[in-house]
Amino acid sequence: MKAAVMRGGALVVDDIPEPRPQAGQVVARTLACGICGSDLHTLHHADKMVEMSSLGGSPMPGIEAEVMDLARDVVMGHEFCAEVVEVGPNVGNCQVGDIVVSMPIALDPAGIHPIGYSNEYPGGYAEYLALSDMLALKVPNGLDPHRAALTEPMAVGHHAVERSWAGPGDAAIVLGCGPVGLAIVAALRLKGVEVIVAADFSPARRALAATMGATEVVDPRHEPAIEAWRRVDGRRRLVLFEAIGVPGILDAAMADAPRGAQVLVAGVCMEADTVRPMVGIMKELNVQFVLGYDPAEFATSLRRIAEGEVDVTPLITGRVGIDGIPQAFADLADPEAHAKILVTP
Repeated sequence: MKAAVMRGGALVVDDIPEPRPQAGQVVARTLACGICGSDLHTLHHADKMVEMSSLGGSPMPGIEAEVMDLARDVVMGHEFCAEVVEVGPNVGNCQVGDIVVSMPIALDPAGIHPIGYSNEYPGGYAEYLALSDMLALKVPNGLDPHRAALTEPMAVGHHAVERSWAGPGDAAIVLGCGPVGLAIVAALRLKGVEVIVAADFSPARRALAATMGATEVVDPRHEPAIEAWRRVDGRRRLVLFEAIGVPGILDAAMADAPRGAQVLVAGVCMEADTVRPMVGIMKELNVQFVLGYDPAEFATSLRRIAEGEVDVTPLITGRVGIDGIPQAFADLADPEAHAKILVTP
């Protein structure tokens, strides 16, 4: 099958073997797969990803989790929707023809495999995927697979908001309006947060933030987000979401945050960074780091998209085949051109 393979620090379109289902697995044909910012970072900083994965350990204690071997091929792509084409033994959830999404995890006797960051399980930048039957969710309501593929990034935003203090009557600042920041904005709106300040240098991304539910959008070159919050209503309890993931942002967010605020870190910074703990101590800040989502949050995100509670259509700004993936990675460097590019094999 055709796939875009991460090989030697570059993306190469090549033919690789099709997956075969083990017990409890299905094989599905990729219908749509989003290109994630984490994939862009991984292509250039894969060694950091491996280092951090090793330090972070397995998400399920007692069960071995695969860590990428960068000397071998990796097929990325973890934001996917696919059609089941083959079922293995001991499968009771999926049938051939089902349109499904899944948390990007495969389970087998060897342990846990992160689909898209695995040498053993290709992600959605390939024509076919092997999925764990028990983790697959059938796409309801005839939902367009292209929209269903955004379940995964929307679940990231939903999880971040669920781990925060934010609720009705509160205020939130979202630093960075890439896909993660936009998902956080949408989840904050659904949570009933009344003041949502979104900050980004990009006019296109600020416009998307307003579309997704931000009540105030600012260019930080002209008005810092914290000043916009004070201007709108600085009395509400504040949660400040860091969704950029570059060195220096967390320290700046802590410096800006008012006393007693929560700073929630959703941006994935793969480099060493420095903060000033005394700033957090003096202000009694709560700093919360978040990653991913749980199965219930993933299912909730699919339901929200299927039932029209959140419209992800504006986030989809491009579509490419497998041959177009390397160029799409380059195109995503321009925030004015794209938010989310879908791979449609």
